[in-house]
Amino acid sequence: MAALGWLTPRRRSATARSVLAGEAAAEAARKTSAEDESALLTGAPDQASGQAPEEPAFPVAGDDRAAAFFDLDNTVMQGAAIFHFGRGLYKRKFFERRELTRFAWQQAWFRLAGVEDPEHMQDARDSALSIVKGHRVSELMSIGEEIYDEYMADRIWPGTRALAQAHLDAGQRVWLVTAAPVETATIIARRLGLTGALGTVAESVDGVYTGRLVGEPLHGPAKAEAVRALAAAEGLDLERCAAYSDSHNDIPMLSLVGHPYAINPDTKLRKHARSLDWRLRDYRTGRKAAKVGIPAAAGVGALAGGTAAALALHRRRR
Repeated sequence: MAALGWLTPRRRSATARSVLAGEAAAEAARKTSAEDESALLTGAPDQASGQAPEEPAFPVAGDDRAAAFFDLDNTVMQGAAIFHFGRGLYKRKFFERRELTRFAWQQAWFRLAGVEDPEHMQDARDSALSIVKGHRVSELMSIGEEIYDEYMADRIWPGTRALAQAHLDAGQRVWLVTAAPVETATIIARRLGLTGALGTVAESVDGVYTGRLVGEPLHGPAKAEAVRALAAAEGLDLERCAAYSDSHNDIPMLSLVGHPYAINPDTKLRKHARSLDWRLRDYRTGRKAAKVGIPAAAGVGALAGGTAAALALHRRRR
Protein backbone atom coordinates (compact mmCIF):
# COMPACT_ATOMS: atom_id res chain seq x y z
CA MET A 1 0.00 0.00 0.00
CA ALA A 2 1.42 3.35 -0.97
CA ALA A 3 2.44 5.72 1.80
CA LEU A 4 -0.07 8.44 2.56
CA GLY A 5 2.26 10.95 4.16
CA TRP A 6 -0.07 13.88 3.54
CA LEU A 7 -2.92 12.16 5.31
CA THR A 8 -2.25 12.55 9.04
CA PRO A 9 -4.62 12.45 12.04
CA ARG A 10 -3.93 16.11 12.82
CA ARG A 11 -5.20 17.22 9.43
CA ARG A 12 -8.33 15.08 9.24
CA SER A 13 -11.35 15.00 11.52
CA ALA A 14 -12.20 11.90 13.53
CA THR A 15 -15.17 11.26 11.24
CA ALA A 16 -13.02 11.53 8.12
CA ARG A 17 -10.46 9.16 9.60
CA SER A 18 -13.25 6.69 10.39
CA VAL A 19 -14.40 6.83 6.77
CA LEU A 20 -10.83 6.36 5.56
CA ALA A 21 -10.28 3.42 7.90
CA GLY A 22 -13.56 1.85 6.79
CA GLU A 23 -12.85 2.26 3.11
CA ALA A 24 -9.31 0.92 3.51
CA ALA A 25 -10.64 -2.09 5.41
CA ALA A 26 -13.28 -2.78 2.76
CA GLU A 27 -10.71 -2.53 -0.03
CA ALA A 28 -8.31 -4.89 1.77
CA ALA A 29 -11.11 -7.34 2.55
CA ARG A 30 -12.36 -7.49 -1.04
CA LYS A 31 -8.82 -7.96 -2.38
CA THR A 32 -8.08 -10.79 0.05
CA SER A 33 -11.44 -12.40 -0.57
CA ALA A 34 -10.89 -12.38 -4.34
CA GLU A 35 -7.43 -13.90 -3.95
CA ASP A 36 -8.66 -16.65 -1.63
CA GLU A 37 -12.08 -17.35 -3.17
CA SER A 38 -11.27 -20.77 -4.57
CA ALA A 39 -9.64 -21.87 -1.32
CA LEU A 40 -12.56 -20.65 0.74
CA LEU A 41 -15.04 -22.52 -1.44
CA THR A 42 -13.19 -25.82 -1.08
CA GLY A 43 -11.75 -25.49 2.43
CA ALA A 44 -13.42 -26.94 5.49
CA PRO A 45 -13.75 -25.03 8.76
CA ASP A 46 -11.02 -25.70 11.32
CA GLN A 47 -13.37 -26.41 14.18
CA ALA A 48 -16.63 -28.25 14.49
CA SER A 49 -19.56 -26.04 15.16
CA GLY A 50 -20.57 -27.80 18.33
CA GLN A 51 -24.14 -27.70 19.56
CA ALA A 52 -25.96 -24.67 18.20
CA PRO A 53 -28.57 -22.68 20.05
CA GLU A 54 -32.14 -22.61 18.85
CA GLU A 55 -32.36 -22.05 15.10
CA PRO A 56 -32.97 -18.39 14.24
CA ALA A 57 -35.64 -17.43 11.73
CA PHE A 58 -32.85 -15.74 9.82
CA PRO A 59 -30.88 -16.32 7.54
CA VAL A 60 -32.94 -16.77 4.42
CA ALA A 61 -31.48 -19.43 2.15
CA GLY A 62 -30.46 -18.30 -1.33
CA ASP A 63 -30.57 -14.56 -0.62
CA ASP A 64 -27.38 -13.42 -2.35
CA ARG A 65 -27.95 -9.78 -1.38
CA ALA A 66 -27.71 -10.67 2.30
CA ALA A 67 -24.53 -11.22 4.29
CA ALA A 68 -23.43 -11.47 7.91
CA PHE A 69 -20.89 -9.34 9.78
CA PHE A 70 -19.32 -10.67 12.97
CA ASP A 71 -17.27 -8.76 15.51
CA LEU A 72 -14.29 -10.88 16.58
CA ASP A 73 -13.14 -10.20 20.16
CA ASN A 74 -15.44 -11.80 22.75
CA THR A 75 -18.04 -12.42 20.03
CA VAL A 76 -16.43 -15.10 17.86
CA MET A 77 -13.40 -15.65 20.08
CA GLN A 78 -12.76 -15.51 23.82
CA GLY A 79 -10.41 -12.62 24.56
CA ALA A 80 -8.78 -10.20 22.14
CA ALA A 81 -6.97 -11.35 19.01
CA ILE A 82 -4.31 -8.66 19.25
CA PHE A 83 -3.25 -9.87 22.72
CA HIS A 84 -2.95 -13.48 21.56
CA PHE A 85 -0.95 -12.25 18.58
CA GLY A 86 1.34 -10.38 20.96
CA ARG A 87 1.95 -13.55 22.97
CA GLY A 88 2.98 -15.34 19.80
CA LEU A 89 5.35 -12.57 18.79
CA TYR A 90 6.96 -12.59 22.24
CA LYS A 91 7.55 -16.32 21.95
CA ARG A 92 9.42 -15.55 18.72
CA LYS A 93 11.48 -12.85 20.48
CA PHE A 94 9.95 -9.86 18.70
CA PHE A 95 10.00 -7.90 21.97
CA GLU A 96 11.05 -8.03 25.64
CA ARG A 97 9.42 -9.49 28.77
CA ARG A 98 8.24 -6.13 30.13
CA GLU A 99 6.09 -5.67 27.02
CA LEU A 100 4.70 -9.18 27.41
CA THR A 101 3.69 -8.31 30.99
CA ARG A 102 1.67 -5.39 29.66
CA PHE A 103 0.01 -7.60 27.03
CA ALA A 104 -0.81 -10.19 29.73
CA TRP A 105 -2.38 -7.64 32.05
CA GLN A 106 -4.50 -6.16 29.26
CA GLN A 107 -5.70 -9.62 28.24
CA ALA A 108 -6.53 -10.58 31.84
CA TRP A 109 -8.45 -7.33 32.33
CA PHE A 110 -10.33 -7.83 29.07
CA ARG A 111 -11.47 -11.31 30.04
CA LEU A 112 -12.36 -10.26 33.58
CA ALA A 113 -14.37 -7.23 32.53
CA GLY A 114 -15.75 -8.76 29.33
CA VAL A 115 -15.74 -5.36 27.58
CA GLU A 116 -13.32 -3.32 25.51
CA ASP A 117 -11.42 -0.53 27.23
CA PRO A 118 -10.40 2.11 24.66
CA GLU A 119 -7.22 3.03 26.55
CA HIS A 120 -6.09 -0.59 26.85
CA MET A 121 -6.93 -1.35 23.23
CA GLN A 122 -5.14 1.75 21.95
CA ASP A 123 -2.07 0.91 24.03
CA ALA A 124 -2.03 -2.60 22.62
CA ARG A 125 -2.35 -1.34 19.04
CA ASP A 126 0.45 1.19 19.55
CA SER A 127 2.66 -1.56 20.93
CA ALA A 128 1.84 -3.87 18.04
CA LEU A 129 2.61 -1.17 15.45
CA SER A 130 6.00 -0.46 16.98
CA ILE A 131 6.78 -4.17 17.12
CA VAL A 132 5.96 -4.91 13.47
CA LYS A 133 7.56 -1.75 12.04
CA GLY A 134 10.21 -2.73 9.49
CA HIS A 135 8.98 -6.33 9.16
CA ARG A 136 7.59 -7.71 5.93
CA VAL A 137 3.84 -8.28 5.64
CA SER A 138 4.46 -11.79 4.28
CA GLU A 139 6.57 -12.66 7.34
CA LEU A 140 3.82 -11.62 9.77
CA MET A 141 1.18 -13.49 7.77
CA SER A 142 3.20 -16.70 7.98
CA ILE A 143 3.79 -16.27 11.70
CA GLY A 144 0.11 -15.42 12.18
CA GLU A 145 -0.90 -18.85 10.89
CA GLU A 146 1.24 -20.47 13.58
CA ILE A 147 -0.08 -18.15 16.30
CA TYR A 148 -3.67 -19.01 15.37
CA ASP A 149 -2.97 -22.70 16.00
CA GLU A 150 -1.12 -21.99 19.25
CA TYR A 151 -3.39 -19.46 20.95
CA MET A 152 -6.65 -18.86 19.09
CA ALA A 153 -8.09 -22.07 17.64
CA ASP A 154 -9.30 -23.38 21.00
CA ARG A 155 -10.89 -20.05 21.95
CA ILE A 156 -13.59 -19.92 19.27
CA TRP A 157 -17.10 -19.82 20.76
CA PRO A 158 -18.93 -22.89 19.36
CA GLY A 159 -22.30 -21.13 19.51
CA THR A 160 -21.17 -18.12 17.50
CA ARG A 161 -19.36 -20.40 15.08
CA ALA A 162 -22.65 -22.23 14.53
CA LEU A 163 -24.42 -18.95 13.74
CA ALA A 164 -21.77 -18.08 11.16
CA GLN A 165 -22.07 -21.54 9.64
CA ALA A 166 -25.83 -21.10 9.33
CA HIS A 167 -25.25 -18.09 7.08
CA LEU A 168 -22.70 -19.99 5.01
CA ASP A 169 -25.08 -22.95 4.68
CA ALA A 170 -27.72 -20.51 3.43
CA GLY A 171 -25.36 -19.45 0.66
CA GLN A 172 -24.52 -16.09 2.21
CA ARG A 173 -21.14 -14.43 2.68
CA VAL A 174 -19.76 -13.98 6.19
CA TRP A 175 -17.21 -11.33 7.19
CA LEU A 176 -15.32 -10.67 10.39
CA VAL A 177 -15.27 -6.97 11.35
CA THR A 178 -12.63 -6.14 13.94
CA ALA A 179 -10.13 -3.62 15.26
CA ALA A 180 -7.49 -6.35 15.04
CA PRO A 181 -4.98 -6.07 12.17
CA VAL A 182 -6.56 -7.06 8.88
CA GLU A 183 -3.85 -9.68 8.32
CA THR A 184 -4.67 -11.40 11.63
CA ALA A 185 -8.41 -11.14 11.00
CA THR A 186 -7.99 -12.59 7.50
CA ILE A 187 -6.13 -15.61 8.86
CA ILE A 188 -8.90 -16.28 11.40
CA ALA A 189 -11.61 -15.87 8.77
CA ARG A 190 -9.83 -18.26 6.42
CA ARG A 191 -9.29 -20.87 9.08
CA LEU A 192 -12.97 -20.74 10.04
CA GLY A 193 -14.06 -21.06 6.42
CA LEU A 194 -15.55 -17.56 6.30
CA THR A 195 -15.60 -15.22 3.31
CA GLY A 196 -13.11 -12.67 4.56
CA ALA A 197 -12.39 -9.97 7.11
CA LEU A 198 -12.54 -6.24 7.64
CA GLY A 199 -9.78 -5.10 10.00
CA THR A 200 -7.44 -2.27 10.90
CA VAL A 201 -5.12 -1.54 7.99
CA ALA A 202 -1.49 -0.89 8.84
CA GLU A 203 0.40 1.10 6.23
CA SER A 204 3.05 -0.75 4.25
CA VAL A 205 5.44 0.35 1.53
CA ASP A 206 6.89 -2.27 -0.81
CA GLY A 207 5.55 -4.99 1.47
CA VAL A 208 7.17 -3.57 4.64
CA TYR A 209 5.24 -2.09 7.58
CA THR A 210 5.91 1.59 8.24
CA GLY A 211 4.57 1.63 11.81
CA ARG A 212 1.59 3.83 10.88
CA LEU A 213 -2.09 3.18 10.29
CA VAL A 214 -4.26 4.06 7.30
CA GLY A 215 -6.87 6.28 8.91
CA GLU A 216 -7.54 4.98 12.43
CA PRO A 217 -8.23 1.64 14.14
CA LEU A 218 -11.36 -0.07 12.85
CA HIS A 219 -13.36 0.58 15.99
CA GLY A 220 -16.82 1.97 16.71
CA PRO A 221 -18.01 4.23 13.87
CA ALA A 222 -15.16 3.06 11.62
CA LYS A 223 -16.62 -0.45 11.65
CA ALA A 224 -19.94 0.90 10.43
CA GLU A 225 -18.15 2.78 7.65
CA ALA A 226 -16.33 -0.39 6.61
CA VAL A 227 -19.56 -2.41 6.48
CA ARG A 228 -21.30 0.36 4.53
CA ALA A 229 -18.44 0.57 2.02
CA LEU A 230 -18.25 -3.20 1.55
CA ALA A 231 -22.01 -3.49 1.15
CA ALA A 232 -22.00 -0.81 -1.55
CA ALA A 233 -19.12 -2.49 -3.40
CA GLU A 234 -20.66 -5.96 -3.16
CA GLY A 235 -24.25 -4.94 -3.97
CA LEU A 236 -25.63 -6.00 -0.58
CA ASP A 237 -28.92 -4.82 0.90
CA LEU A 238 -28.11 -3.94 4.50
CA GLU A 239 -31.74 -4.36 5.54
CA ARG A 240 -31.38 -8.05 4.65
CA CYS A 241 -27.99 -8.41 6.37
CA ALA A 242 -27.12 -9.46 9.92
CA ALA A 243 -24.49 -8.18 12.35
CA TYR A 244 -23.26 -9.72 15.60
CA SER A 245 -21.30 -8.11 18.45
CA ASP A 246 -20.72 -8.16 22.20
CA SER A 247 -19.91 -4.47 22.64
CA HIS A 248 -21.92 -1.26 22.86
CA ASN A 249 -19.09 0.29 20.84
CA ASP A 250 -20.51 -1.60 17.85
CA ILE A 251 -24.02 -0.16 18.07
CA PRO A 252 -23.31 1.94 14.92
CA MET A 253 -22.56 -1.26 12.98
CA LEU A 254 -25.46 -3.20 14.49
CA SER A 255 -27.84 -0.34 13.70
CA LEU A 256 -26.93 -0.48 10.01
CA VAL A 257 -28.46 -3.89 9.38
CA GLY A 258 -31.94 -5.30 9.47
CA HIS A 259 -30.96 -8.23 11.71
CA PRO A 260 -28.77 -7.11 14.65
CA TYR A 261 -27.70 -9.64 17.29
CA ALA A 262 -26.12 -9.00 20.70
CA ILE A 263 -23.67 -11.83 21.45
CA ASN A 264 -22.22 -12.13 24.99
CA PRO A 265 -23.35 -8.52 25.42
CA ASP A 266 -21.86 -6.01 27.81
CA THR A 267 -24.27 -4.19 30.10
CA LYS A 268 -24.82 -1.19 27.83
CA LEU A 269 -25.40 -3.31 24.74
CA ARG A 270 -27.77 -5.65 26.58
CA LYS A 271 -29.85 -2.69 27.73
CA HIS A 272 -29.86 -1.16 24.25
CA ALA A 273 -30.71 -4.49 22.61
CA ARG A 274 -33.61 -5.11 24.95
CA SER A 275 -34.99 -1.63 24.34
CA LEU A 276 -35.06 -2.28 20.59
CA ASP A 277 -36.05 -5.97 20.83
CA TRP A 278 -32.82 -7.19 19.23
CA ARG A 279 -31.96 -10.87 19.53
CA LEU A 280 -29.51 -11.89 22.27
CA ARG A 281 -27.17 -14.86 22.63
CA ASP A 282 -24.85 -15.51 25.59
CA TYR A 283 -22.26 -18.28 25.51
CA ARG A 284 -20.27 -17.41 28.65
CA THR A 285 -21.84 -18.92 31.77
CA GLY A 286 -25.13 -20.48 32.75
CA ARG A 287 -25.82 -17.64 35.20
CA LYS A 288 -25.35 -14.91 32.61
CA ALA A 289 -27.24 -16.88 29.96
CA ALA A 290 -30.19 -17.26 32.32
CA LYS A 291 -30.47 -13.48 32.52
CA VAL A 292 -31.36 -13.32 28.83
CA GLY A 293 -33.26 -16.62 28.78
CA ILE A 294 -31.18 -18.60 26.29
CA PRO A 295 -28.96 -21.71 26.49
CA ALA A 296 -25.29 -21.40 27.38
CA ALA A 297 -22.65 -22.98 25.14
CA ALA A 298 -19.15 -24.27 25.79
CA GLY A 299 -16.36 -22.07 27.09
CA VAL A 300 -17.22 -21.75 30.77
CA GLY A 301 -14.03 -23.43 31.95
CA ALA A 302 -11.80 -21.24 29.86
CA LEU A 303 -13.52 -18.09 31.04
CA ALA A 304 -13.29 -19.14 34.68
CA GLY A 305 -9.60 -19.80 34.28
CA GLY A 306 -9.08 -16.38 32.74
CA THR A 307 -11.02 -14.70 35.54
CA ALA A 308 -8.98 -16.43 38.23
CA ALA A 309 -5.76 -15.43 36.52
CA ALA A 310 -6.91 -11.83 36.26
CA LEU A 311 -7.84 -11.68 39.94
CA ALA A 312 -4.52 -13.20 40.97
CA LEU A 313 -2.61 -10.75 38.82
CA HIS A 314 -4.64 -7.85 40.21
CA ARG A 315 -3.86 -8.91 43.79
CA ARG A 316 -0.15 -9.11 43.01
CA ARG A 317 -0.22 -5.61 41.51
CA ARG A 318 -1.80 -4.31 44.71
